[in-house]
Amino acid sequence: MSNGETQTNGPSQPNGRSRQTNGQWYPPEWPDRIRALAAGELVPVSPRRAATVLLLRDGAAGPDVHMLRRRASMAFAGGAYAYPGGGVDPRDEQPVRWTGPSLESWAERLGLDDPAQAQAVVCAAVRETFEEAGVLLAGETPDTVVGDTTGEDWERDREALVARELSFADFLDRRGLVLRSDLLGAWARWITPEFEQRRYDTWFFVAALPAGQRTRDVSGEADRTVWIRPAEAAAGYDRGELTMMPPTISTLRTLEPYGTAAEALAAARDQDMAPVLAQARLEGDELVLSWPGHEEFTKIISIGTGLGTGLGTEPGTGPGTGAGGER
Repeated sequence: MSNGETQTNGPSQPNGRSRQTNGQWYPPEWPDRIRALAAGELVPVSPRRAATVLLLRDGAAGPDVHMLRRRASMAFAGGAYAYPGGGVDPRDEQPVRWTGPSLESWAERLGLDDPAQAQAVVCAAVRETFEEAGVLLAGETPDTVVGDTTGEDWERDREALVARELSFADFLDRRGLVLRSDLLGAWARWITPEFEQRRYDTWFFVAALPAGQRTRDVSGEADRTVWIRPAEAAAGYDRGELTMMPPTISTLRTLEPYGTAAEALAAARDQDMAPVLAQARLEGDELVLSWPGHEEFTKIISIGTGLGTGLGTEPGTGPGTGAGGER
């Protein structure tokens, strides 16, 4: 890897944990929580709005995507590979310097009734990409993008944003920049299952790495960063070498057909933005966990011999992570 980024000599797992057939993230407490939800004993937590960005750059064999591996100590999806992103800051709804599609058109595209909420989601996507990767989708004019963002003054602002000492709107105002919403393409929307303790309503975006900028390993939540071809990352997941949540591997697979970052960004307008929410149901002595429209993630958990054991899958999808799931 160049630019100080970290790359493995082959995918690995933290803490020496081994994987079975694939790398689907599956916490060991889920069977208990699924059963409690089915029995009406669990009240779902309201999901928090969030945004994440599939940052792309052109490589010799097609576009590469920037991924982070979450620290194994993280409470949510520890050890899993993901993209830069995070929760919406309430201040992301503050009036902001903006260019690109209107807030109303973004609200329609994102499935939101309130343009201010649409702005907050887009702002979160741009802000979190800068906070976690050092890449900023903004410019001094509607047709320019900032160049190198690695100087000490940029780093002070980035750290202030991370610490919530500075709002994104104030950051743009102070530097005389406008948010380039036209550099983003809405790609997918996934909502954390109702039985999960930490829930997010997450919009996934695609964006091309701006000329003159480079990613930096600055996320305090990650222990590894990598630029990797989507097909290569998906193959690592299929071999059980890379742990990912269903939205991550699903979006990786949908990137595989595109030969350039520009092609992927152009295709964003045709992506289905209907939210994907997992469903869990009881069938005799089994719990069935499924993501509608994404059959490869279906899990069947036997509860006849004790919760958390007997994890299986639909035919042809391979076993999951069982009690060894990352957490």
